[in-house]
Amino acid sequence: MTKVKNNRLLSIDVLRGFDMLMIIFADRFFIELHEGSQNKFTEVLATQFNHPEWFGFRLYDIVMPLFLFLVGVVIPFSLERRVQETGNASSLYKHFIKRFIILFILGWVVQGNLLHLNIENFKIYSNTLQAIAVGYLFTCIAYMHLNKKGRYFIFIICLILYTLILEFSNIPGAGNSELLPDKNIAIYIDRLVFGRFDDGYQYTWLLSGLGFIATTLSGVFAGELLKSQLPRKKVAYSLVLIGVLGIILGLILNFWHPIVKKLWNSSFVLTSSGICFLLLATFYWVIDVKGYVKWGKPLKIIGINAITAYVVSHVINFPAIADQLLFGLKQYTGTFYETIIVTGGFLILYALLWYMNKNKTYIKI
Repeated sequence: MTKVKNNRLLSIDVLRGFDMLMIIFADRFFIELHEGSQNKFTEVLATQFNHPEWFGFRLYDIVMPLFLFLVGVVIPFSLERRVQETGNASSLYKHFIKRFIILFILGWVVQGNLLHLNIENFKIYSNTLQAIAVGYLFTCIAYMHLNKKGRYFIFIICLILYTLILEFSNIPGAGNSELLPDKNIAIYIDRLVFGRFDDGYQYTWLLSGLGFIATTLSGVFAGELLKSQLPRKKVAYSLVLIGVLGIILGLILNFWHPIVKKLWNSSFVLTSSGICFLLLATFYWVIDVKGYVKWGKPLKIIGINAITAYVVSHVINFPAIADQLLFGLKQYTGTFYETIIVTGGFLILYALLWYMNKNKTYIKI
């Protein structure tokens, strides 16, 4: 194994790559693997790579929160650097708004049906990138203008306020809001505001912005720990402690306010953020504390161009390209052929990311 030779926190890029791997490959791979094998073990794996219908938490539910969390983690590093470069914190608003707009447009491209060129199919707010845009913008503003106590206060207020709104609001013509599909105030507001351009599913977005902000802020808290002067071992222990505490609080709140990923409610924020802290602690310990990095290089290649990987994988059907190259294997592989072309499609995408990394081509927004 190779030891780390500098102070760069490689764990962030590697963890981001791990998260992206779940989106661009692992989810469909395990689902297709179960379709081919039809056994209990693969059924468990496939189930964990599907979101629950409503209540509960599965492995795949951590993917989107981890994306937002890692956006928050880098804010203490990136904002300080930008302030030093510009010498004026206020001038950063132009950058924040530009990034917000680009993320929203990319969200329309990926899941908002923008490329359909048909207004009837268009969705205004329906994608992870747009959730990141909201979390990023408001978290950056909070980081610039509030001290640590102020940011903790905003985090707590987001959770309390969102919980109270979901539990005690009255829906016109329908009675009290409930944590049920089509009976909660969050989805009522989305449908009221967006009308026919609503997401069209049970996911909620406008009020869920309070949860998105809280999740991104939790990443900032982790980033501040990483950036602190504490010894790295103490940083890792602190990440674990906070992660465990977050999970415990989330599970306690779950008894009264059940976890619903589609609402991004407060119990979901606490539980998922706790898991994100534990994942960061694990990757940080192995890579930045113990210094073992060689195993993480393939994930780093994905993580360093994460937005590119996400957008391209949704716009271009890489398994279909693999099918054009590997169709001759279908006669020999039977029910496992779909698993093979999913793997082949991923390898084509990975080759593109590898080539970009080799040529130091990094698309940033």
